[in-house]
Amino acid sequence: MKLQNIIIPATFAGFGVVYLANVYKKFCKKEEPLKEIKANSKAKIDDESPGEYFQLQSANNEVLQKFRVRARIVSYIRQFLDSLGFLEVQTPMMNTVAGGATAKPFITHHNEHNSKMFMRIAPGLSLKMLVVGGIDRAYELGKVFRNESTDLTHNPEFTICEFYMAYADYEDLMSITEDMLSGMVLSIHGTLKINYQPEGPDGPIEQIDFTPPYRRMKIIPELEKRLEVSLPHPSTFDTPEAVELLDRLSTKHDVHCPPPRTAARLLDKLVGHFLEEECRNPTFLIDHPQVMSPLAKCHRSAPGVTERFELFVCKKKICNGYTVLNDPFEQRKRFDQQAKDRAAGDDEAQVIDENYLTALEYGLPPTGGCGMGIDRIAMFLTNSTNIQDIMLLPAMKNMLKRTANCMGE
Repeated sequence: MKLQNIIIPATFAGFGVVYLANVYKKFCKKEEPLKEIKANSKAKIDDESPGEYFQLQSANNEVLQKFRVRARIVSYIRQFLDSLGFLEVQTPMMNTVAGGATAKPFITHHNEHNSKMFMRIAPGLSLKMLVVGGIDRAYELGKVFRNESTDLTHNPEFTICEFYMAYADYEDLMSITEDMLSGMVLSIHGTLKINYQPEGPDGPIEQIDFTPPYRRMKIIPELEKRLEVSLPHPSTFDTPEAVELLDRLSTKHDVHCPPPRTAARLLDKLVGHFLEEECRNPTFLIDHPQVMSPLAKCHRSAPGVTERFELFVCKKKICNGYTVLNDPFEQRKRFDQQAKDRAAGDDEAQVIDENYLTALEYGLPPTGGCGMGIDRIAMFLTNSTNIQDIMLLPAMKNMLKRTANCMGE
């Protein structure tokens, strides 16, 4: 069907709705067939490009299939958590404090109250407050916003699922995560082994095996093996001597860490350089140092580290979970340390959330929590290398510039 000058019939695939739309702008030359932009294309979407509006016209094309898989991922997570007795909730997307994760927030303004507001960077603190209020198993699927860089695996606006379970710890959460992820892959692909091309459609094919149990790597012992040194005791990582050693190790191994070079940031870069690079099949990095995990409970048998895990696939993090720190006095100390890091120039460090501390004082039962990045999971299950390939109408840089120009900014 050729693109007409006046009206164009189109079908919104999946709903069977046929509509007539006025066309005021032609996307292609006269008599030229409409070209499809491939899923992994890096072509810019500009005034002369049909972009995603027309990518979805065909019900059988590769692009639309990616969003069908994405929808099945979300549906499977809901069914899985519902079957375990979790209650789906919705918590505020704007808050007076940006907490729940280590990230830089988007800032907005509430005109009626004349107050600064932050778009949420994570729903975790709100969900834990609901556990305090009596909802023992709660989860939320929704958008979060982080005012950070955009690349192939990061987008400032993305979708997350966080769930919190009273009377559970990080061991329980790792088992639940394994069951959920392996069941999801099997349900969608009919096998636990899938092919993925991390370098794009023309690159080599790697097989990812989602068969549980997943490999577990304790961060400090594994890091010591690769650095071939004995690190200071984790409980002393925030001392000047330990920070100096971590700084020297980073420099020695050409591990780039922009300032401020705090213990938490240096450790994060070292872990990324030496350990995350080894995570091809699903792998849990566990027992993070306390300085890296302000919201996680201290390990029951290993001082200085926490009961926390991160799940990596093909070197990319898709989950973060931990046994929740439920001691309000210890949590305040952790927030104070984050405040010091923030004063040193770390604008991603967390701030003190008095409402959350007050909730902890009322009593949070032993709780485990986990957050999953829906977009990255969708990337692996659709063989996509660019996170924007599995987002409908993502905000492209040139589109943002064009909007700003129209508004005179």
